Amino acid sequence: MYTIAALYHFASWDEKNLSVIQDAISSLCIQEGIKGTILLASEGINGTVSGKEAGILKLIDNLRSYSGFENLTWKCSYSDAKPFHRMKVKLKKEIVTLGQGDIDVANQTATKVRGQEWNSLLDDPDCIVIDTRNTYETAIGKFKSAQDPKTLNFRDFPDYVEKKLSGDKNKKIAMYCTGGIRCEKASAYMKKQGFSQVYQLEGGILKYLEETGNDSGYWHGDCFVFDNRVAVKDSLEESAYQQCFGCRHPLTPEDLKKPNYREGV
Repeated sequence: MYTIAALYHFASWDEKNLSVIQDAISSLCIQEGIKGTILLASEGINGTVSGKEAGILKLIDNLRSYSGFENLTWKCSYSDAKPFHRMKVKLKKEIVTLGQGDIDVANQTATKVRGQEWNSLLDDPDCIVIDTRNTYETAIGKFKSAQDPKTLNFRDFPDYVEKKLSGDKNKKIAMYCTGGIRCEKASAYMKKQGFSQVYQLEGGILKYLEETGNDSGYWHGDCFVFDNRVAVKDSLEESAYQQCFGCRHPLTPEDLKKPNYREGV
């Protein structure tokens, strides 16, 4: 059984020491047999990794030992199959790329809500609920009444805000994504643009499903995840989707039977 840890945290690293931190984290992951990807940037950390539970807990403790990262949280799930086959620790300009320059996400984020509070926002006719994920993710599942910006990548989100939401700066805006990182950065961007009532689903879809089991039925479909499971059901068990390695879109068993499907293409 493999423990899968999805984690992110917005806090400032000392850029001069990032390469040293990169080497230290990489060495620990190799030592503990951990596989996956971790991104480091001056704004924080983002990653999904898997390994034995003891090794994952050791990694989390290590990351929390860095100044500013004491409150780093993570989402846990499990898989019988190996989700990743190699380990990468990369240095990036942003841990999630919006392409809008410096945004103080750690100090300019939205009001975070969970569980029933989130359901109340979904029920509020005066609240605009936005899915900040990309089209290949929203195609297989989303919350009821949520707007789909139909973005091909996260860099497209500011254009959507300008064209579709510029007149709604005083309305309630509630956003969500897979694990929380994109809606946290998107909410900070929107507050910087002058939106006054911005909310985000803390921990994203995965934490919501973990805590509620979708007992209200507000989540419809499956949730795309960034590992070999491809997608999970509202029970967080692996669903039947496979992934096209050409376009990244999730494929149903019916898609695999279509004459234009070619494995590996």
